[in-house]
Amino acid sequence: MRWIHAAGRGLLVLVVVLTGYVAAGAQAGEPAGGGRGPLTLATAGDLTGYLGPLLEGWNRTHPGEKVTLVELPDSADETRAQMATDLRDGDRSRFDVLNIDVNWTSEFAAAGWIRPLPRDRFPLKTFLPPVVDTATYDGQLYAVPYVTNAGLLLYRKDVLTKEGVEPPRTWAELERYAKTIAPKHGLDGYAGQFLPYEGLTVNAAEAVYSAGGSILGDEGERVTVDSAAAREGIGFLARGVREGWIPKEALTYKEEESKQAFQDGRLLFLRNWPYAYVGASAPGSEVAGKVGAVPLPGPDGPGTSVLGGSNLAVSAHARHPDSAARLIAYLTSERVQRQVLTRGALPPVRADLYEDPALIGRFPYLPTLRESVRTAEPRPKSPRYDQVSLVVQAVVHDAMAGHETPTAAVRRLARELAVISRR
Repeated sequence: MRWIHAAGRGLLVLVVVLTGYVAAGAQAGEPAGGGRGPLTLATAGDLTGYLGPLLEGWNRTHPGEKVTLVELPDSADETRAQMATDLRDGDRSRFDVLNIDVNWTSEFAAAGWIRPLPRDRFPLKTFLPPVVDTATYDGQLYAVPYVTNAGLLLYRKDVLTKEGVEPPRTWAELERYAKTIAPKHGLDGYAGQFLPYEGLTVNAAEAVYSAGGSILGDEGERVTVDSAAAREGIGFLARGVREGWIPKEALTYKEEESKQAFQDGRLLFLRNWPYAYVGASAPGSEVAGKVGAVPLPGPDGPGTSVLGGSNLAVSAHARHPDSAARLIAYLTSERVQRQVLTRGALPPVRADLYEDPALIGRFPYLPTLRESVRTAEPRPKSPRYDQVSLVVQAVVHDAMAGHETPTAAVRRLARELAVISRR
């Protein structure tokens, strides 16, 4: 297996991938370019290094269908841009299988970049129910769920125990503890992913959903964001920065920066994905053994997470579509899904793994995560999702930075989304 790391504008690296196709050839007895043969799998940067070993297992047992892994940048926005650039090349596209953010499925399907897939080839009935919806567009399966995710509230268990309080279940409790308890222990109060990129879209959507609102309806054709709930959700985030219990530095945080701040012992509370719990609990972390996780709070009780994760899709121009489907079935098998969790610290899509006592002993947040996934909601579905996300990021960041009020921000958001929906 060739493992190629592409960064920044490194699309030229794709030329190198071609050598794998000529050298490996097709399965014995099949013509080159048939249903089976070597593949290229494109993915965002593998932060935990787990995917290479998984694919090596496939390559050992499928010598005529070897996979070349191409790692694109860690940033979701940059990864999407590089995938889109390649897929627009049509027959010259070098990617066969795409590990895509769950919210790109609608956009990629509407653009004709990925193939519809037969449901009976994949174990969809074994998956957590909400995840399958992320892989469909216009009633048809266009991808297969690979990993899922839901946001959790990580907290300093030692600090809250010392103060004699339970983890917050509401925004009011979170604000109060972030204002009063955090400073007593030399900590900042709360952070999420607030740099204007895809992570801020997620955090903003969670705040709006938790308050009972929505952003878009009808596959992006209807704008629903102009509501009291949206004003309350965006107001919660903006108020945190204005009052100081969200540090201004958090306006520059992506996943890794926010995880590091918590892991270094600088935060009382952090909204992040479960992988951050694993990193903060690992040997060498300043807060190892002091971390707890609960569902995200909302105005009156548990809030609503955005459903995260990624889906595996087959390029419309894949040279060996049967091999591509076989690889996806392999990566979503029970055995491999178990390794996705144990090696990659990524939440699997297989429901039964969340009830495995051995796994719960090793990953104690699994029951909380399963409940969060079950009640999670997808980001706004739209064939123009990239434009939708850019607008949400820009407007919400302006509100959090104090450049406009939450009320003005929601009105602006509604206007700009309406323009996108009419295109």
